[in-house]
Amino acid sequence: MNQFKYIIAFFLVTVLWAACSVPNSKENPIKYTQYVNTFIGTAPLTDPEQIGYTPRKNWRVWAGLTYPGTSLPNAMVQLSPITEFGSGAGYEYEDTLIHAFTHTNKGHWNLCNVPVLPLSGNFDPDEVHGSRFSHSTESAAPGFYEVVLEDDVIAVKLTSTLRCGFHHYQYASGKDRKILFDLAKANQRVLDWTIERVGPKELQGFQEVPGGTIFFYALLDKHITEIDVHAEGTVDGSAVISIEDGVNDPVSMKIGLSFVSVENARKNLEHELLNKTFEEVRGDATSRWEELLSRIQVHGGTRKQRELFYSSLYRAFLWPALRSDVNGEYRDIKGVVQNKGFRYYTKPSLWDTFRNKLVLLSLLSPDVTADVIRSLHDRGLNTGFIPTFFHGDHAAAFIAGAYQRGIRDFDVRSTYELLLNNATKEGGTRPHILEYIEKGYISTPTVDSAHMETRAKAGVSKTLEYAYDDHALSLLAKALGDSTNYQRLTERSKNYRNVFDPVTGFMRGRLEDGSWVDNFNPQYPYYEYMYREANAWHVSFFAPHDMKGLINLYGGPGRFETKLDSLFSLPWNPEYMARNVSGFIGQYCHGNQPGHEAPFSWYFIGKPERSQQIIDQILNDMYGIGDTGLALCGMDDAGEMSAWYVFSAAGLYPFSSADDEYLVTVPLFDKVIWESSEGKKLSIVHSGEGRSLREIRINGEKHTGYFIRHEWFTLGANIEILTEK
Repeated sequence: MNQFKYIIAFFLVTVLWAACSVPNSKENPIKYTQYVNTFIGTAPLTDPEQIGYTPRKNWRVWAGLTYPGTSLPNAMVQLSPITEFGSGAGYEYEDTLIHAFTHTNKGHWNLCNVPVLPLSGNFDPDEVHGSRFSHSTESAAPGFYEVVLEDDVIAVKLTSTLRCGFHHYQYASGKDRKILFDLAKANQRVLDWTIERVGPKELQGFQEVPGGTIFFYALLDKHITEIDVHAEGTVDGSAVISIEDGVNDPVSMKIGLSFVSVENARKNLEHELLNKTFEEVRGDATSRWEELLSRIQVHGGTRKQRELFYSSLYRAFLWPALRSDVNGEYRDIKGVVQNKGFRYYTKPSLWDTFRNKLVLLSLLSPDVTADVIRSLHDRGLNTGFIPTFFHGDHAAAFIAGAYQRGIRDFDVRSTYELLLNNATKEGGTRPHILEYIEKGYISTPTVDSAHMETRAKAGVSKTLEYAYDDHALSLLAKALGDSTNYQRLTERSKNYRNVFDPVTGFMRGRLEDGSWVDNFNPQYPYYEYMYREANAWHVSFFAPHDMKGLINLYGGPGRFETKLDSLFSLPWNPEYMARNVSGFIGQYCHGNQPGHEAPFSWYFIGKPERSQQIIDQILNDMYGIGDTGLALCGMDDAGEMSAWYVFSAAGLYPFSSADDEYLVTVPLFDKVIWESSEGKKLSIVHSGEGRSLREIRINGEKHTGYFIRHEWFTLGANIEILTEK
């Protein structure tokens, strides 16, 4: 671009940027969404001091992996920019080129479906498509995203409904306006795709990827003059839509999605978008987020703390995602179209989020939680087992915990029977379950020179997690009057003891004959050998259902405290580089899930002040970090790390997510108000100058112990947390 053309383009970008920005209407006052920064988690973690080691060249640590685009709570559509396909959420803050805007996202190297990009001028299908952009002309809020594409000089605004995306393009010129549908691309391998014009302003098609097909129906507000399809259905193909010339008038495109059919995608669009303006849809999105975020109201704290709190709360409600249409139809796991009268959702990221994020979902969105459980049950009816995600059997903890919190609008008895299948039958959700039942642990094979990526059973992690899942399922057994299985599962929940080595004081792999794995290095992390994405330090404090028993294994409170102190003081070996293990305090890793309960463990030996020191360090030093203040110390994993922040900053933590109680900590804020869907309020007030917990009062009366029961959420209460220096 010559200098004159650059000056003209810069001027147009500036003008378009001003035109692109639309203030929020007076009918949608901003109160809580003003604190949400959707870019948190998109920036890279680069400082070796924050990572724990010096990454290899061109090695981006798996930190954050979030996206800045528009979505509603637990929606089907997540409409967001793509700067690199195959890169987690597809958007990396350090990049300078936007390749497309896609309509689905999670942050796990999948989805990012139906990519579109506005273009101007000539189009060469053999070139890499994209446009430069600057963060100076980029902004976002819940339910909204905007940016200027500098190469083609196009101002883009995006908003969305549950099942639809709304694009608004302001081209610099009214001529040669185009839209690229880059349907051969996604964050997964694309198996097939097609697109066709079905009216003067209408398009439809699909994109097939492993695991399903995404159908779309698009409606423009301008006539389509031509559709040029290149190599349809192939891995290199694309389609370019040419739009009628105008007089610099903006172009709007509404896209409905469906995982059932094109016809349903059209129905979704007609129901949610047909007669609405961009400003109306954006206003509706803002209102939806304001209503959800207002269910936890914080007072006091710094601006950054409020930003991190509400950004984390926002991030925790983007997954699981809706998969049923406005007519109630969805495709079950066998591909059969069903309509059973509930909203069908994706599987939750159970291994990532059973600890706290799904508890947050049950507290603030019990109706969604019930439908997520119905969706899991529906899958179970087709397979004989309630599914899991990635590792463990944590649907048991999720469902038992939801039941304990009063969510019972699902087929509890049938769901329980399927969870019993998980816990007793081979070939389903729990690999090696018969070995676990027979031996009380899952063995680790003998491997010469085991290394980080050695694949095996992850026997120690499975044993610990199955033991906890047994505890969770025992709670349902007790509630349903199944005393036989209650007793059996309660006994099995103690199996965590079978992988505890009293000589080393660690959870350690055992061979099939019961002997301990040789050449044991508790600091060395594995992806799937003895441990799942962890080392011995990370998992050796995991028995949230039986901390008294765990402390006894260590030899009592004194020895347990010594070991716990060492967890947070023994330096991480910088030679041990696991891409998804980062953000250390000693050996403790906050950048990945295993061990996230460990900072609270001092409570169980009567020293909550030591826990609070670590909790505060994590809250202050591991969120919103890096040069831009937009990095996280590890992967958000569908909102798990975000939910950890919300609970810990608010002063309550679900230490055992299957149980109906919460550990009281010192909130970051002067006052936190939780408001239930029934209008009951749980108020938490911090009194005192220090951060060391001295006393807990409920409705003015001194409370014994550190836990409060869930009933205070349903009844409403005033909790005062008194502290000292």
